[in-house]
Amino acid sequence: MIVLSGARIFDGERFLDDHAVVIEGERIAAIIPYSERPDGAVRDLGGGLLAPGYIDVQVNGGGGVLFNEDPTPEGIARIAAAHRKYGTVGLLPTLVTDAPQVMASAIAATREARRLTRATLGIHLEGPFLDPRRKGAHELKYIRSLQASDLTTIANANCGAVMLTLAPNRVSAESIAELARHGVLVSLGHSGASYEEARAAVGAGARAFTHLFNAMSAPVGREPGMVGAALDLDEAFVGIIADGHHVHPANLRVALAAKRHDRFMLITDAMPPAAGGPDNFDLQGRRVTCADGCLRLDDGTLAGSVLTMDGAVRYAVNVVGLDLADALAMASRVPAAFLRRETELGRIAPGYLASLVHLDDDLRVLETWIEGSPAAGIA
Repeated sequence: MIVLSGARIFDGERFLDDHAVVIEGERIAAIIPYSERPDGAVRDLGGGLLAPGYIDVQVNGGGGVLFNEDPTPEGIARIAAAHRKYGTVGLLPTLVTDAPQVMASAIAATREARRLTRATLGIHLEGPFLDPRRKGAHELKYIRSLQASDLTTIANANCGAVMLTLAPNRVSAESIAELARHGVLVSLGHSGASYEEARAAVGAGARAFTHLFNAMSAPVGREPGMVGAALDLDEAFVGIIADGHHVHPANLRVALAAKRHDRFMLITDAMPPAAGGPDNFDLQGRRVTCADGCLRLDDGTLAGSVLTMDGAVRYAVNVVGLDLADALAMASRVPAAFLRRETELGRIAPGYLASLVHLDDDLRVLETWIEGSPAAGIA
């Protein structure tokens, strides 16, 4: 047993002062008043804020590793270790559109990685069933139609949560419903779909929209598009990249004013330069360069980000003007709910996994715990 005290606590919904968190093994045993803390293994955190650890459902890479180029358990473990320093205690390694054999390798690697690192919560397959007109940085030659064999492969992945980003104007509602019946977390993105097509996909079982505003049809007077559907459909989750490059802060404020906050997830869409990697890398033979904190292909196309989850939280609070409690929830409790892990992750409460982040007064990471195991954050 260990008792963490001396920091303000955000339990997932509210702030608590003068309390302590009791951890037994991998789970939280209790939150108690500071005056009632037991003798023994008491750790004084010396101030700051103790919050549920961050959960990122879109991580292409980090620390110099790109999942597409290293679809191995060891590659996933290195990505997770790099992002842990920035508060991420759970993630979905994300495979961008690639060849079928690479997808198969990534699924197998994720299955094995879940035995190596507790931070691996599953996999995010971003493509290849996308709209070529909204491909973004995805390689056109790998974009293809969903086949029955693909549906079988994805439905039987058996590697934790399986998130699949697809274009609702390229995949039928019947196929979306079949994927959803197998527990696949279907997310809509990289598409020029109409509002009605997006709405039909959500009605069939799609659960989310991938990186709102980016690579999707925008609202115009008589056509709300995918952005309009994401904001109008109350139950759908929405991922947002809060880095100042992908979305204007005014658009983020408009979106947050239009929709319930417990459906927004902060994501990074991180690439190898994030979390301590080098500035440049190759994406399927194409050069990606970081300049002024922004990643682009040689033709100027955005290609993921260098964002980390702690940076997303700070940007949401300091630039967008989001309430701190909402920003922390969007980085933890909301993605946990999207992943259907809301009874284990995203809160500091008895019975929940002790996956936590300790922040200083500037919201920078001091330390993380994953299922009760501590590790220091960045200097």
